[in-house]
Amino acid sequence: MHKARYIALEGPIGVGKTSLAAQLANEFSARTLFENVEENPFLEEFYKNRKKSGFKTQLFFLLSRYQQQLELVESDLFNRVTVTDYIFQKDRIFAYLNLDEHEIALYEQVYRILDPKVPSPDLVIYLQADLDMILRRIKKRGHSYEKNIDVDYLASVISAYNEFFFYYTETPLLVISTSNIDFVANRGDFNELVKEIKKFKSGTQYFVPLGSTP
Repeated sequence: MHKARYIALEGPIGVGKTSLAAQLANEFSARTLFENVEENPFLEEFYKNRKKSGFKTQLFFLLSRYQQQLELVESDLFNRVTVTDYIFQKDRIFAYLNLDEHEIALYEQVYRILDPKVPSPDLVIYLQADLDMILRRIKKRGHSYEKNIDVDYLASVISAYNEFFFYYTETPLLVISTSNIDFVANRGDFNELVKEIKKFKSGTQYFVPLGSTP
């Protein structure tokens, strides 16, 4: 068995985090922790008017994610493999995209109180995909609250993620470009990923399945 007991997946909206997290959890007989995205009562309004609804949407996500992470700490975290479809630090990516300077100042006060209490993953898997692929995946899954998502906003989210993980050093990091990979449909790619996770040690590495399309 691999040494990672807490594996977290990250990436832009619609990149496939939850589907892959469920597959990995099944592979490693792990429990899952998924974001409560659809429970945010402000999200549909946010996609219609980001400036008006940004702060309350972000604060709800921050506190919801913190509560989930706190419950993870209080559970038997280190005696069972856990797979999640987000990291707590992602909250700041969206905060800096959507809040003005006064809102950011207040947000940071709250964030700095909560962040030290959140557990760090043993391995973070960052899923990348190009804008066209993500748009197709969002359309395919058909969430009602995403029907008004702005393409320029989505492009800025992708850019912000790439910048964040370019400088990321807090945990071991495995980067995967998924534009030409379908872990659900291609079992071979998934099996290669499992092997990569089992042998992963430290630092930042990039995963490219042998059978994937360049």
